[in-house]
Parts: sequence; structure tokens; C-alpha cells
Amino acid sequence: MSEIKMKSERVSIGGHVVHYQEAGQGDPVMLIHGGGPGAYGYSNYRRNIEPLARTNRVIVVDLPGYGQSDAIPLSGGLFDVMAEKMLGLMAEIGLQRASIVGNSLGGGTALRMALSEPSRVDRLVLMGPGGSLPVLSPFPTEGLIRMLTFYDGEGPSVAKLKKVIELLVFDPASISDELIEERFKAATLPQTLANPPLRGRGANPADDLWRQPLYSLQQRTLIVWGREDRVMPLDAALLLLRAIPNAQLHVFSKCGHWAQWEKSDEFNSLVGNFINQS
Repeated sequence: MSEIKMKSERVSIGGHVVHYQEAGQGDPVMLIHGGGPGAYGYSNYRRNIEPLARTNRVIVVDLPGYGQSDAIPLSGGLFDVMAEKMLGLMAEIGLQRASIVGNSLGGGTALRMALSEPSRVDRLVLMGPGGSLPVLSPFPTEGLIRMLTFYDGEGPSVAKLKKVIELLVFDPASISDELIEERFKAATLPQTLANPPLRGRGANPADDLWRQPLYSLQQRTLIVWGREDRVMPLDAALLLLRAIPNAQLHVFSKCGHWAQWEKSDEFNSLVGNFINQS
């Protein structure tokens, strides 16, 4: 982040602190991270913030239970709770409307935001989003199972985290020991250990966004997928592509669940052009 200055803010939304960082000026775009252990906004989008902030106001959030944001009770639908807090954050900082970029858990959250308050969401970028269903591949995937059971048994460990991360990317060599250490530290914060955000979050009908009226969404939508995604398989894109009227699909080869990380240069150009084109 050599050229773009970032500010860090913590605001209270319904009695819970939500942390976010902000950089740049222009049409607003909110970046919402995925749900893997140790995830948080800056960690997941560190390769994207500066390029996007050259043309846009970029808001990078820590979802509840991640990073510096408070954990919250997770009764009912996971995406419902997360979307409510993200829409609350937008209202708190005076953001009437924004484009939303979401990966995995963040993608499902973005979809739920658009379904709940469509006038608040400009354009959608969904990267291997949760809430869909593969039409050919076994589900849940090994990658998703590893994420959901990370805190089970004897609890978190670096070895278990490496087993999660290796299924998030096509080439594990792209993941440094420093990144593993950073994410393990975030995954084992006292408030996180006390209330792991995905513990026990197995199949829940409330999280089946593919059953929702996706045909009602009028936002221009870019669906981004890694061909070798082992968390949300590529064929989970098909339901979304068919249901969302103004959707298009871009597939990266030799890419897993972290398109914004593994294909950062192409991703930044693709997304920057998409959210700013007239």
C-alpha cells in the first residue's frame, strides 16, 4: 500500500463493533472476505485494495467474528446475519449505495444484501460465493469440510490450517509461511476461540440462496470462479448464471477458491473495468 493511504475505523452496529478499512475516492465498492479460519478483510484483499482504490472508494470489512469485528450470535441464516450487519455498516457510514465484491461467505453475504435491499447494491461481483449448489460435484466438498471442522477435536493448529489453505488455492507454493502465521494468529484470538464463526454451521435451509428469487435481481453481476476450486466447485456457478438475469461468468484456469489472490492482476483489471463501465 505504498501510494494509497488507508484509514481504519471501528463502529457499533446494533451493539456490536464492526471494523473496516477505507482507501481511495470515487464510486464506492465494498470488499467482503470469505469465511475460512483466520480470514479478515485486509488479509484476503491485500493484493486488490490499492489497484481498485486508484479509481474507487474502497471499503474493506471484517465480518462479524473475524479480524477486529465482534462475534455475534448466529441463530438462523448465516448470510442473513452477515448481510444485516453489512447493510447496517453502510447506513452508519452514510453509504447509500455501493458495488459489492464478495468471496465465498462474502459472496453469499453480497447476494443476501442484494435480495434484502436491492436499492442499496449497485453491481455485484461474486467469487465462488456461498449459497449456491453444485449440479454435478459431490457436496459438501473436502475443502468446505476442513473449514467447518477446523475448531473441532483438539482445536486449531498450524498443521490443520495448512490443510485448509492448501485446498483454497491451485498452487500451495503461493502461500508463504508468514501468511500462515498471520492467519493462525487471527484464527486463535481469544474472542474467536470463544465463538468460532463457522462452528456447527452445517447444512441450513436458510443459507440455500439458490432457492431465493434470484431472478428478481436486476444488478449487473459478474460471477468469478477458479476452475480448480475445491471449496465451491465450478458447477455451482451454473444455477446462479441461469437464475440472475444480468449475470456473466468469468472462469480462471489454474485457479482455486482465491481468484483475487492467485490471479490478482487479471482480477483487478476485470473487476475495475466491470464496476466502472457505463
